[in-house]
Amino acid sequence: MTTDRLHAILKAAAAKRLLVIGDLMLDEFVWGKVGRISPEAPVPVVEVTGESFYPGGAANVARNLREFVANVSVIGLVGADNRGRQLRDLLKDQGIDTSAVVEEAGFQTIVKTRIIARHQQVVRVDREAVGPLAAKHVETVAAAVRKMLGSIDAVIFEDYGKGFIGSDLVAQIVKDAGAAGKIVAADPNPKNSLDWSGTTVVKPNRSEAFAAAGVVATDLDCEPEKDADLLKVGEILLNKWKTSLVLVTLGEHGMMLFQKGETPHHIPTKARQVFDVSGAGDTAIALFTLALASGASPTEAAEVANHASAVVVGKLGTATVSRDELISSFRSESTK
Repeated sequence: MTTDRLHAILKAAAAKRLLVIGDLMLDEFVWGKVGRISPEAPVPVVEVTGESFYPGGAANVARNLREFVANVSVIGLVGADNRGRQLRDLLKDQGIDTSAVVEEAGFQTIVKTRIIARHQQVVRVDREAVGPLAAKHVETVAAAVRKMLGSIDAVIFEDYGKGFIGSDLVAQIVKDAGAAGKIVAADPNPKNSLDWSGTTVVKPNRSEAFAAAGVVATDLDCEPEKDADLLKVGEILLNKWKTSLVLVTLGEHGMMLFQKGETPHHIPTKARQVFDVSGAGDTAIALFTLALASGASPTEAAEVANHASAVVVGKLGTATVSRDELISSFRSESTK
């Protein structure tokens, strides 16, 4: 795809409105340096030099979209606690609509704490309580989405397997969004087997795709387009999920796009250096959906998502890709 075509897609994207639904998290990064080993146990002692906080999980999908569009809304669950308020404040500061976020007094806001020393993650600490969304909240969220459908162009489900996204919620929203002619994308979780019938695209990574298809995962030892197991999985998932598109992310091997009645299309990775793969899937589903909503073909949308993910993995922490960085990545490709 040419940079002129990318500019046309991004110009159209600026006016789009998107809604992200899923597990909201607060990502905390504790930065430090290691100078010695603890005398108490054979572990490094990290001397803290700073802390950073970012919206994570489904909120990170919204952050990636906000780099390109003015109107992004997010729906998820937070607790009536300090971390929940901090997360909502971070989202509001970035211009992301949180008016439909559900707050529950008995729920602990999900926090992932990563301790980083010398550009390497030493340990991650998760504070979370996993459980299904209460029925009363399902109805509240579904009703809120119905009210928003007239003013949005696409819906993204971001499932981290923490309980917010369930079968009843998905069924109601997919039905309503489909009736309204909206694009519906899903980033599934292998712990949560859901019926994605009626969605436009489902984006698992390779291991998630194999698990969902019931095929034993094997190491990729050939070119993706010649990987018989992967090709089989793609066909199975198109039929199982009854979706128009399945986009399988392949890490350092790029992505594979499956479409009904079309030859699977492989998009090689654009990453030049990899520092941190956390959040790359968030970027991929965000940019693929946005490009699709902006008039890109599925293949073009996959190229946009692939370039965007390549930029993000070259950064440390929960990162996003900017418009200029995305354009620069395409320009670098075209000059080779």
